[in-house]
Amino acid sequence: MADNGISFEELAGVQSNPLLSKVYEGIKIAKSKGMEAVLAVGGGSVLDSSKSIAAGAKYDGDVWDFFLHKAEPNQNLKIFDIMTLAATGSEMNNYAVVTNDETKQKLSFAGASTFPTVSVINPELQASVTRDYLVYSAADIFAHSLDLYLSATYLPGFIAGHVENILKTVMRTTEILLADATNYEARAEFAWAATQALNFTTFCGVQNNRFDTHFLEHTLSAEYNIAHGAGLSIIMPAWMKWQKNNLLERFEQFAKVMFNVEGADAGIEALKNWYVKIGTPVTLKEGNIPEEDIPVLVEKLSVVAAMWGATALYTPDMIRTVLENAK
Repeated sequence: MADNGISFEELAGVQSNPLLSKVYEGIKIAKSKGMEAVLAVGGGSVLDSSKSIAAGAKYDGDVWDFFLHKAEPNQNLKIFDIMTLAATGSEMNNYAVVTNDETKQKLSFAGASTFPTVSVINPELQASVTRDYLVYSAADIFAHSLDLYLSATYLPGFIAGHVENILKTVMRTTEILLADATNYEARAEFAWAATQALNFTTFCGVQNNRFDTHFLEHTLSAEYNIAHGAGLSIIMPAWMKWQKNNLLERFEQFAKVMFNVEGADAGIEALKNWYVKIGTPVTLKEGNIPEEDIPVLVEKLSVVAAMWGATALYTPDMIRTVLENAK
């Protein structure tokens, strides 16, 4: 940027499960310096922070209003990114997720113009991702795919095949990268699968899909600062046990296509075993989340459900059952 005459101010220190306080810090810089754009260099947490800063810099109120759905961003600074971690797909969608440090709420917003203007996805920049964050990323991509695949009341066959291909690509490339982190082809395919999983191509023609595991996990990572993907690998099999009878045929298809096993339960167990194989947690205990905290978590998640007007689905009994399944 300096070589091309572009002035900039650096904002370092964005953490996994990005914090609202850091967003406020960035907004203050952007407003005081008259910034025209935000460049995210990092993973999903950095890009989510950047989207929030870009929207907040053009808003006279509190950027948290967007996350509470009290206001909608109608303008923002231009957003650019150079991805160093493949997971969230944030490089090709308009969503941002941030944790409020004070209230411990982890919420999201999406603006009509909060899509990045340009995203750079260079596999060579992702070769140094740690083993832990590789497998957490795999679990995140799986959740983006399976939340839709295993909840939609209508799923076109083409889209089902698209999702299944994303999942198979993630499984294949994750295992290659665990053995050889520098494998360029595997890293490139993994990164592209991450983008495809949440750039809305999988939503085409789909009806009534939900993001249950993300709803449930966000409170876990807000409360315990567990990596988002690690929280999802804990919640996913537990949620699947609760959800399976609502779409039994779809679960049986997942088991057969993905793991060549028969029956919903066998498919759930096969996915859980794959998570264990790659080294991402599958129980609350493995995520250092005390089982005795389940009643408190049920209360907190019920509050979030009420905030979104979703208490008919996310009942205390549903939340408690999923968390109990994760023990």
